[in-house]
Amino acid sequence: MKTFIKGLGQVALLFLFARFMNLIVEVLHINIPGSILGIIVIFALLHFKIIKLEWIEIGALWLLAELLLFFVPSAVGIMNYGDILAEFGTSIILVVLISTFVVMVSTGVLTQLIAKRKERKKTCSSDA
Repeated sequence: MKTFIKGLGQVALLFLFARFMNLIVEVLHINIPGSILGIIVIFALLHFKIIKLEWIEIGALWLLAELLLFFVPSAVGIMNYGDILAEFGTSIILVVLISTFVVMVSTGVLTQLIAKRKERKKTCSSDA
């Protein structure tokens, strides 16, 4: 129960942070979505150890686990555009499939590069 309450608090904190980033974007007229700016800022705060991972980890993992739920409204909203889907549906599906493939391949390649780099660092530090 304690973990649930802690996770709920972290989700609330992340939500407030996201709303704050949206406000910053609106006030400063930045051409970057608030969610992207928020990810960059959270990454920087974690990287420079201004905030600790433990402060948001449970909530972030919970949101990631439920990520599919966030796509349901947009998937249902697509039904309002049946005429566009009838005309361009094949093209849209093709673009989605190709872009998904590109993202998966690039993510896999990047992950492999990072893993190899970490492995090289680990073997170099153990040799010294």
